Amino acid sequence: MSTSDANIAALFLGFSRKKLLEEYWPRLRSAVEPLTVDQVWWRPNPASNSIGNLLLHLNGNVGQWLVASFNQLDDQRNRPAEFIERRRLPKGDVIGQLERTMQEAAKVLGRLTVTELAATYEIQGYTVSGLAAVYQVVEHFGMHYGQIVYITKALRAEDLGYHSELNATGRASKP
Repeated sequence: MSTSDANIAALFLGFSRKKLLEEYWPRLRSAVEPLTVDQVWWRPNPASNSIGNLLLHLNGNVGQWLVASFNQLDDQRNRPAEFIERRRLPKGDVIGQLERTMQEAAKVLGRLTVTELAATYEIQGYTVSGLAAVYQVVEHFGMHYGQIVYITKALRAEDLGYHSELNATGRASKP
């Protein structure tokens, strides 16, 4: 069976959009929304990041690797600032900023071509293919999404119900 580059690109982009925009981002948002500002900026120790810092970091990463690179925009990211922020910025402002960046990322992922995925980009000092840039964002978002969920569960001591479709054996129930 032969699959064209366009078909493989469509499969890759479809899966990337689904994971990033339909799974990770909505779940992350639902984990953060019930938290207080103090909980969003809480950190267990100076070596750990708060949820607020992770949200700023995800915004910077998605904006740099997807939005700026594929839209050929100047890279204005200040990565160190994402981690040193200690003000208790309003949760709604930080989530709103990431929401706008995710909307821009959705537009990018909805229009990328095989040529753009195969092209070379300079991002954050790295030379990468467009495919690698998309993969980096999805993988990176998933990693920090997991940290945010873990912190939320530790703070709230409750199951967030993300896999309620699984039956008692841990498998998706068939309709």
